[in-house]
Amino acid sequence: MPIADAHVHFWDPRAHYYPWLCDPEPIAFRYGDYRALRRPYLPPDYRADAGGWPVVRTVHVEAEWDPGDPAGEMEFVAGLRATHGLPTVAIAQAWLDRDDCARVLEAQARHAFVRGVRHKPRRGQMDDAAWRAGYARLAPLGLHFELQAPWQELDAAVRLAREHPGTMIVLNHAGLPLPGELDGWRTALARLAECENVAVKISGLGNLDGSEKRRAIGTVLELFGTRRAMFASNYPVDSLRERYAAIYRAFAECVRTLPIGEQRALLHDNAVRIYRME
Repeated sequence: MPIADAHVHFWDPRAHYYPWLCDPEPIAFRYGDYRALRRPYLPPDYRADAGGWPVVRTVHVEAEWDPGDPAGEMEFVAGLRATHGLPTVAIAQAWLDRDDCARVLEAQARHAFVRGVRHKPRRGQMDDAAWRAGYARLAPLGLHFELQAPWQELDAAVRLAREHPGTMIVLNHAGLPLPGELDGWRTALARLAECENVAVKISGLGNLDGSEKRRAIGTVLELFGTRRAMFASNYPVDSLRERYAAIYRAFAECVRTLPIGEQRALLHDNAVRIYRME
């Protein structure tokens, strides 16, 4: 059945500045050594990695482009779409507590293919008044928020979701569960799942072994159901852990007993609806 890959990254560190990919000093990274990612990754590379899998739509998620030029990445993405037909839509960068927040959000929203914004809030930042003022600007512009934060921060996300019910939150990488933490992660995720304006991407689980991964996927589906969850590759980042085919084979295996309509929802339909890719 068709795949709408809800989380991919395209970048070219030879032509543009991404601090984590370009600076000599590496950052702390959950997958450890990421030197293999310090190369261009463009739609032809993605198509080669996806191989024979029937990917028909993709969501580019901001790749920590130069924070001094947040609007530049979407110009780059516009060029990729014109040349390669991918990505279908995109999530842009915006720093919600910066003085230029309003101007940046308006610039990002002018791109018809931009659906939301992401930056990774620091510990406690989601409760900061200036940050929340920036967050309040999203819904009037038709933007949602992509949240990437460890599960220990999800209580703040619950408060955010309840205070802004008109703004969709899409939780990246299932809240980043780690080995030995699945019980605490489940408790935090259950509270967030009570908020109807939250969806979740099942992706970025490369630190879990096979049994932990199956448990994590089962937990997400139990808590969010098959209408508010979607599968995604997180490529090329997760190429540090698994081949594309292995990721999607694991997804398919975990849901093979579900009705076909629910399998299709997780692989394609939910992402198309949530990211408005009709």
